[in-house]
Amino acid sequence: MFSKILNKLKSLFGKKSISKTSKPKKVLKTTKSTKSTKSPKTTKASKAKKLVKGKKQEVKLLIESFTSIPGVGAKSAKAFYEAGFKSTKDILSAKEEELLAVPGVGINLAKKLKDYKP
Repeated sequence: MFSKILNKLKSLFGKKSISKTSKPKKVLKTTKSTKSTKSPKTTKASKAKKLVKGKKQEVKLLIESFTSIPGVGAKSAKAFYEAGFKSTKDILSAKEEELLAVPGVGINLAKKLKDYKP
């Protein structure tokens, strides 16, 4: 019943009705060749990718080490890295003015870092 109403509406709006007995069209599948065109030699690009992955992992570990300092979260640790701090010692030995120059670091965190004794 519903399909009759739907077909009637489609015919009124100029679209052909779809019959239930229509057969689906066959779809041809294409096959891919199994030959590989890559050479077994490593290229400069693949070496560069490996270096980039190693660098990213190193940066990630460094940022995680920054979060071991009380009061430093993920965002401020990333901000410290982007500001040029390369170790937790650099952060703890920095002057308050240098710490306050880092985006996202306020006076309270700067004081907390200056008072922190590892």
